[in-house]
Amino acid sequence: MATAAEDRRAVLLRVGDNVAVAARPIPKGFVLNLDGRDVTVLEPIALGHKVSLLEVAEGEPVRKYGQIIGFASKAIPAGSWIHVHNLKADLFERDYAYASVSAPSTLETTPRTFPGYLRPDGRVGTRNYVAVISAVNCSASTSRAVAERFREGDWRQRFPNVDGVFAITHKGGCGIPTRGADHIQLERVLAGFANHPNVAACVLVGLGCEVSQAREIVEIHDLIRPGSKPSEHRRPRVINIQEQGGITKTVEATVQAVLDVLPEANAWVRTEQPISKLCLAMECGGSDGNSGVTANPALGVAADMLIAQGGTAVLGETTEIYGAEHLLTRRAVSREVGEKLVERIKWWEWYTGVFGAEMNNNPSPGNKEGGLTTIYEKSLGALAKAGSSPLVDVVGFAEKVDGPGLVFMDTPGFDPICTTGLVAGGANVLVFTTGRGSVLGLKPTPCIKLATNTPMYERMIDDMDINAGTILEGESVEDAGRRLFELILEVAGGQRTRSEAAGIGEEEFAPWFIGPQL
Repeated sequence: MATAAEDRRAVLLRVGDNVAVAARPIPKGFVLNLDGRDVTVLEPIALGHKVSLLEVAEGEPVRKYGQIIGFASKAIPAGSWIHVHNLKADLFERDYAYASVSAPSTLETTPRTFPGYLRPDGRVGTRNYVAVISAVNCSASTSRAVAERFREGDWRQRFPNVDGVFAITHKGGCGIPTRGADHIQLERVLAGFANHPNVAACVLVGLGCEVSQAREIVEIHDLIRPGSKPSEHRRPRVINIQEQGGITKTVEATVQAVLDVLPEANAWVRTEQPISKLCLAMECGGSDGNSGVTANPALGVAADMLIAQGGTAVLGETTEIYGAEHLLTRRAVSREVGEKLVERIKWWEWYTGVFGAEMNNNPSPGNKEGGLTTIYEKSLGALAKAGSSPLVDVVGFAEKVDGPGLVFMDTPGFDPICTTGLVAGGANVLVFTTGRGSVLGLKPTPCIKLATNTPMYERMIDDMDINAGTILEGESVEDAGRRLFELILEVAGGQRTRSEAAGIGEEEFAPWFIGPQL
């Protein structure tokens, strides 16, 4: 349980930590009283940055969250600012202790429902979109031109139950080995969006001579879309530029195809659905030193509440749990599940090494300016999003997520790629925590922005949906989590997020390509 000074200048996250986190800027000479000791601050400490509570000898571990976040690269006097100039991320052994910890009982919640779109496969949509899906980069501009035709016009009045027509475009689909890893993964991502519960109907657009053939995507992944009646099912239409005779003809043919499916999409209506039908994607981006103090723990509370009612929460960013993965392996429901996670960690160590990178390169300049120093510190804060529920499964990038419970998906930490994978896996609502002020959205899934601190929340009020910086001002993590839980239900039921109101969410689609471009 975190404790703080009376004026909440700093937060001690765990008894026994040798650092505290600035809840407000701390001037030089200020006397902190934390964990029963007075510490005189030797230099200014910015919001989200760390101050040492004890003298730390060179080579000794620095602890935050009750865990090692790095090792002193030189002697650190008590009251000092701890950051990249005196803290390094040396390797250390983690005890994975597979399936050794029984997660505490999840929070009790009154059974709740939300209005959603019940699809024939049993999943529930929180939105009702029509998607124009580009199979290859060569058809991206054409797909975008089709979506632009539906930005305005009277069609919305005629089809009020449709949230919009959007394009899924990317820079791949050719120049890759046929049926190689990237080809298969791209198809899985595109199929995940085509079959997404938030997509009522879709049209696929290709060039005609590419590696990633739209018709193959439809056939291999058995893409069958429901019609306006439960008994009606049909394959989505595929349109190729070369067969149509060029871009202009393809745009007109695809616009007509969209008009043909709009009545079917509009026939869907919201009905009351249990929370167990929610699949929550959890992401953090533009993190700061308070991400692991406020927003991420609050999201963990909301995730536990969702899981307590049979829902699913999915966590990604393998590179951003590095150094903290042992906390998840202990909560795994079996040794097998824990070992699946560690195998992914070992793969990433190999993968980054192939290209001369290292995992500690991860914290970005913005992360560091916000107070994060090492990948271990960033990972421990990021993992707070996972709450306290048992880890039930580990899945590959963009693989379908089958709950209920907490699931981990192997993804890079790069926000657009990670969220693309989570949504392709079936997440129908997304919560994105941010301390620096990330502005991501990703159609067709609504994205809730959760701010870690009040100054950024107020500065970027047009982009943030909810503020967890109130925790630094006295609100409990549990109360903030409950506020977020209520907002998740409201958004799932149709309330628009800030990113939706701004029309954001198409450019952020980013499949993960890991192999050679030919």
